[in-house]
Amino acid sequence: MTFSNQFTSFAFGLILLLMMGTLGGCRQSVQEKPQETKTTQTPQTGIPSVNKYFHEEPQGPQEDEEITVIEHYGQMVLIPQGTFSMGARETRFARGDEFPVNQVTVDSFYMDIHPVTNAQFMEFVEATGYKTTAEQSPDWEVLQQHLLTDTTTPHDSLLVPASLVFIPPKGQASMGAYESWWEWVPGANWRHPAGPGSSIKNRDNYPVVHISWFDAQAYARWVGKRLPTEAEWEYAARGGNDNYIYPWGNERVSAEKANYWQGEFPNYDSGEDGFKGLAPVGSFASNDFGLYDMAGNVWEWTADWYHADYYLLMASGSRTKNPRGPASSYDPLKPEIPQKSIRGGSFLCNDSYSAGYRASARMKTSPNFGMQHLGFRLVKDL
Repeated sequence: MTFSNQFTSFAFGLILLLMMGTLGGCRQSVQEKPQETKTTQTPQTGIPSVNKYFHEEPQGPQEDEEITVIEHYGQMVLIPQGTFSMGARETRFARGDEFPVNQVTVDSFYMDIHPVTNAQFMEFVEATGYKTTAEQSPDWEVLQQHLLTDTTTPHDSLLVPASLVFIPPKGQASMGAYESWWEWVPGANWRHPAGPGSSIKNRDNYPVVHISWFDAQAYARWVGKRLPTEAEWEYAARGGNDNYIYPWGNERVSAEKANYWQGEFPNYDSGEDGFKGLAPVGSFASNDFGLYDMAGNVWEWTADWYHADYYLLMASGSRTKNPRGPASSYDPLKPEIPQKSIRGGSFLCNDSYSAGYRASARMKTSPNFGMQHLGFRLVKDL
């Protein structure tokens, strides 16, 4: 077996177990309802406050240390207090985890007008020396605790810094065959989004990608902000229009509305919206709150754990004022893997495959890894 095949074999096991959720780009398949509501605490596989999947200690600011917050609040807009219906407005693309609809109230907050860019993240890295998770080597002793017991120990040469890169398959691919278009590429990270040889030169105003939840948290602490809750994100996406399906209204997605996939997914993107892959932030019109890229381009991290029955839990309690997410993570499709919720869809979404750019669309992924279509934006309390 060649090195490439060895790496691919190991990576597929890692991908399927630790990254299930967004591997399909923005797959929105109907999710079966679990037999009973899970209300247990975060499972034993829950993540610590510092990412322990990697050999090196993170070099940026951590939760338990004092830091100098730069308090850079520019390019934010005030999102006014309001009450909205959190959940799906339609059933064509909606998943079971978007129901039931709850009346939710959020207090006013400030929100970045667009996702964090390469230039903004570069400023953070140069000031702190931070090294992202994609730039570190995985720790097998920790990883194997989250894999099947008979998983073969990989050679040390395979445990190298890497991240997931979208590569269109050469032939027709089943919509469930994620491995046909995702590759675990050594050397892929925020500086090299498509792998070695690629760069972010002249892409300062593109959203930074290959960012783990921990990376986003570290940046947020340094800049004096925080990740939004799911409730805050969805409320902001609708722009104060409670009946909107999309950030721009109820009209179907089109090349003028957002950066998404036009053509036949995953083989061919016609680029009718002007972009094949990522687009610079602010390339499309803002919603009524003045927020850009709340649909398409990149998925965005939220602060909340993902729980398939989160909306049901809200409906049965009194947690509809500034809800901060469930106490633990639960996905019936992969119950052993703690996951964080992400929002907004990406350049890989389209109606024939999914509609992750709907305001109510939820997806989830492991907080320990980043991907080529995953970024973040931040909020600030008044």
